[in-house]
Formats: sequence, C-alpha cells, structure tokens
Amino acid sequence: MKLNHFIYLLFLGFFHLTVNAQLEFDGQLLGQINFGFEKKSSKSFGSRYLPSLTFKKKVDSLSSFAIQISGNFSATQFLTPEKKNESSSSIDPYRIWLRYQVKNWEFRAGLQKIDFGVAQLLRPIQWFNQIDPRDPLGLTNGVNGLLIRHYFENNSNLWVWGLYGNEKQRGFDALPTIKDIPEFGGRFQSFIPKGEAAISYHYRQAGGDSALGINTYQSPEHRIGFDAKLDLGFGVWTEAALIHKVNNIGPLTNQFLLNLGIDFTFGIGKGLTISKEYLFSKYSDNQLNDSISRGISAFSFNYPLNFFSSLSALVYQQWNNDKQTLMLNYQHQFNNLSGYIILYYNPDSIEGIQQNDIFRSFAGPGIQLLLVYNH
Repeated sequence: MKLNHFIYLLFLGFFHLTVNAQLEFDGQLLGQINFGFEKKSSKSFGSRYLPSLTFKKKVDSLSSFAIQISGNFSATQFLTPEKKNESSSSIDPYRIWLRYQVKNWEFRAGLQKIDFGVAQLLRPIQWFNQIDPRDPLGLTNGVNGLLIRHYFENNSNLWVWGLYGNEKQRGFDALPTIKDIPEFGGRFQSFIPKGEAAISYHYRQAGGDSALGINTYQSPEHRIGFDAKLDLGFGVWTEAALIHKVNNIGPLTNQFLLNLGIDFTFGIGKGLTISKEYLFSKYSDNQLNDSISRGISAFSFNYPLNFFSSLSALVYQQWNNDKQTLMLNYQHQFNNLSGYIILYYNPDSIEGIQQNDIFRSFAGPGIQLLLVYNH
C-alpha cells in the first residue's frame, strides 16, 4: 500500500507540473571550414550541434518554473602543414539549469551562463565566460553554480552567486580555480543620470600554473569590479577590475585592468556604427617592485548593407609587441539560415582577446566559412 501510495503521489505531482506547461525543442547546427593561407597553416572542417530542450511551467500569475537541458556535440577534421589528418570529437553538456521566478526574484541553479558588464570587446569583468569577440555567434562554456537576482521597483538589481566545481581559466584569470573550494560573489547595478553603473565582487581560491607560464601555488583571491555606461548622444563607458591574491606570488599577486570605450552611429546609409576601446592592464607583487604592464586597443565597425546582410570588422593592436589582429566579416541571413564569410589575420600570440575551445582561428592570414541553421 505504501508503494502504491507513493506512485500515486508521484503521478499526481508529475500531472500537476505538466498541466498548462510548455515544452520547447530548439537548437543550432553549424558547419565551418577554416583555411590558413600560409604553407605552415592548418586547415579544418567541422560541425557543431547545440540542441536545447526547455520545460516551462507557469505556477500562478506571479511565479514560473523552467528547466533547460542543452548539449554540445562537435566533430572536427584537421589537415596539418605536414599533410597529416587529425580528428577530434566531443559530447559535452552546454547548459543544464533549473530556474524559479517569483515576483521580483529569480533563482537559477546548474550549468549556466553568467554574464555582465558594459565593455564590448575587451572585457575586464568577464569573470565567468570566454566569449571570443571574433566569434559572430558569441558561444561560451558555462559555469556550475547558483545565481539569485532581485529586481527593485526603481529598475536597480542585485545579483548574488555561488559557484562550485569549476576549474577552467575564464576571462582574464591569471591562474586556474581550485574546483573543490566554493566561489561566491555579488553585484549591484543601478541607474544614474544618462546611464547606469554597477559594482561587483567575487571570491575564489586560485592555484596552479599560470597563463603566463609561471609556476605558482594556491592562494585566496578577492576581486572588485566597477562598470558604468552613459548615453551622451554617443555611448561612452568604462569597466575596471582589481584582483588581489592574499599570498604574494610575484607579479601575479595583483592585477589591475581598466577599459575605456566609446561608440557612435553615423547617419550614413542604413547606419554605420563605430566602436573604439582601450584596455590597460598591470600585474604586480605586493611591493609593486616586480610588475608587468600591457596595453591593447580595439576598433570595430558594423554596417548593414540591407535588411538581410551586413559587413563588420575588428582590429586589435597589442602595444607591447606591435602585433595586430584583423577580421572582416560578411553576414547574410536566409530565413533560419545564416552564412558568414570571415577573412582574418592573427599573430602567433594573442593578448587581451578572450579565447575558448569552441571558436577556432589559426595564426596568420586565412578565411573561415560558417553556415548556421537555427530551428
């Protein structure tokens, strides 16, 4: 009787959840060809599929419940300069989260994307993503955690988060994260005259070999971020992060990152939008004796040719070594299909540009053809 009673309650609960519920299945399928023009460059042919299943249930007029499960299926064939064929494939989770919304509150737990800040290309407080600005799709891996957001009546908002089980370097992390130690932080954003401003904080335990090739060890890390954007007839913004490790580990003990940006849309044709950003970064120890300074600037433009196509470009300049990154992108929309023709030039080493294992671009000059189908 007890087992039958439990089955009855389970069925009743499932029936209650599915009544007036929505089940959505969508996804993104993309194929790409990447050719480097130099003899020493590689070539690749690949595909990726991001299917997503979302369950939505409206509990009452003030609250709702949702679950999303999304995968990342990829396969790539490489042809190396030595004419060797190499292949790689993977099946990974992309998003797996549960969300509950009630009145002005939102609770979301699981593998998710947490993104904030006002900078467009060089982003000091992109703490939880690796969005490559050269990627027209803006794909990025997620993080495991709990995110709570509260929206005030004056349109201010408060974020609180806790993360666990994340070890990959993200954004401008100088060191990986110790995945078995929880991370936590928060953010408050509010409106100011002609714009908005926010302050953010995050704590984590950092350790391991650094992105600069320096062997180091574990240390608690505190970071504070500030961002603001104003509309003065043109857009102007700043984004800054101060990152401090409690233990003195040489030039990676302190990081200071400052972004200054501006954009404007000219009344040429259908509107020519131009953006310019500068990123200043400094790494130092606690005595400020052992320091490393870096600088990079970024320029972009976007011009709609017509309702279905556009032309855009990115130019990055690394000040310390005078290296440039160039990209010219033509996009055309065909109903559910989008096509991209991307001409690029990448130096042998790149600084200041976020990179991930989803978007691939080779060193030197080359062309990338991308076809995307959304369903």
